[in-house]
Amino acid sequence: MKSKLPRVGTTIFTVMSELARKHNAINLSQGFPDFDCPDRLRELTEKHLNDGKNQYPPMAGIIELREQIARKVNNLYNHVADPETEVTVTSGATEALFDAIHASVSHGDEVIVFDPAYDSYAPAIALTGATPIHLKLDAPNFSIDWTRVSHAITNRTKLIIINSPHNPCGTILTLTDLDSLAKIIRDKDILVISDEVYEHMVFDNRKHVSVLSHSELSLKSFAIFSFGKTYHATGWKLAYCIAAKELTREFRKIHQFVTFTSNSFLQYALADFMTECPEHASQLHAFYQKKRDYFCSLLATSKFKLSPSSGTYFQLVDYSEISEAQDTEFADWLTIEAGVAAIPLKPFYDPNNLPHHSHFIRFCFCKDDSTLREASARLCSL
Repeated sequence: MKSKLPRVGTTIFTVMSELARKHNAINLSQGFPDFDCPDRLRELTEKHLNDGKNQYPPMAGIIELREQIARKVNNLYNHVADPETEVTVTSGATEALFDAIHASVSHGDEVIVFDPAYDSYAPAIALTGATPIHLKLDAPNFSIDWTRVSHAITNRTKLIIINSPHNPCGTILTLTDLDSLAKIIRDKDILVISDEVYEHMVFDNRKHVSVLSHSELSLKSFAIFSFGKTYHATGWKLAYCIAAKELTREFRKIHQFVTFTSNSFLQYALADFMTECPEHASQLHAFYQKKRDYFCSLLATSKFKLSPSSGTYFQLVDYSEISEAQDTEFADWLTIEAGVAAIPLKPFYDPNNLPHHSHFIRFCFCKDDSTLREASARLCSL
């Protein structure tokens, strides 16, 4: 059988988590907490499970949850989304990204992505027959050069994918960035996918700037968010997409034949929890900034060089004072010999457009403080 994705192997997150398990290493690679979701959310989950909420919910998600989502984005981003026609619940953000890409582009189209880019973008683009156009973010700031973007646009460009807060780099886009993007695609038949799954993890008194808050971009964008990231429940694989009515109509055509719908009793639990405990999301930035600051302080005496992450629950570090090895080799060595697993950046780049030599790896700090202490002790001993 001829492979549709001949250059795609097992995702780096699975590879490094399995390597960590095999060598009994502390897993700071894959982005999942080692603590549980809120007690009240688990109580509500049990309630709705036992109340018989176990059959197919509506294809777009239960209306109670979509209404809560609409209230949230109105409060946060001053964006009015119709819960009936502009909000769709999906089985994780990866599904939402896949649906939005397949709703937007076809064979022969071009899609601009920024490397290092989350690793699900390019395969989903390839499966449409479109071509990903990889533009590199320059270390160490990993910011977007909008002049370079403007020069990369052709008459085949139909989609641009942005990600803020950014995985794996922990950078954030500003209103100036969104204004630049809007200017570039103004009067062009180009859509935007905005991956905003870490929206509540923005630090140092900065604010997350959503495409939904931008009057131009909100009309041309699929904005994608994650319940799993926000509520410490990554294994639930629940997310949502907000887009204008016409875009949502096309998005749902794909969604209904990918998963059709998503877990029912969890949707009811989340709708209730968003009503009862809105402070959870609003306090999340402080919760994770404390963990970021603690982790960075623990690494202060190590040979790793870093600038504190601006967002997400990831921290990039430069290991050049420890090793000259390529990042994939160093990440393997670190897991096997030092007992701490990290993610290299190489898998987030187009293989034909790799940086000359990357000394960056990504640690995940959404861990219990005791986990961070033990991991840092091992890292500081290098």
